[in-house]
Amino acid sequence: MPYEPPPELASLSLAEVARQVADRKLPPVEGWAPQRTGESHMRIAADGTWYHEGSAIKRPAMVRAFAGLLTRDENAEHWLVTPFEKLAIAVDDAAFIAVDCQEADGGIAFRLNTDDLVIAGADNPLIARGDPDQPSFYVAVRRGCEARLNRSTYEQLAQIALARGDDWSVASQGMDFSLIPA
Repeated sequence: MPYEPPPELASLSLAEVARQVADRKLPPVEGWAPQRTGESHMRIAADGTWYHEGSAIKRPAMVRAFAGLLTRDENAEHWLVTPFEKLAIAVDDAAFIAVDCQEADGGIAFRLNTDDLVIAGADNPLIARGDPDQPSFYVAVRRGCEARLNRSTYEQLAQIALARGDDWSVASQGMDFSLIPA
């Protein structure tokens, strides 16, 4: 069955985004307890490019499949988890890149570089890091992993904040998020 990317984010209501998120069948990584650990020889660069043994992985379907197996532990280490093994993966900044956002129906939805959709809220908070001179913005994705907002997505989020008022915050699913690093 060929992969069908979700429709453009701007054309979806928040309920449609939520349905797309719920329909994504992810492997049950949380229930697996592999006995063998090792090194994947993979790296996710700060720009979201995935590498294996120094060569870029050029097949989006392969990246998407690996992304479904990704988790981050309490030590901020990233792992690819299968039922049989848990392999370390180097991540330069964040495992994903948020490449688009849309405010609709009281929520803010993000499209990631893997075509995953995420709605900011209690389970997927927006996080401002750095300092006011050099901020970095992230949204929690799943299993401890995060997506860094690229520059154009941050600009979209800033426009949402400006339309809301002058306190540099946004709201999604009843949660308020500051765009000013603490």
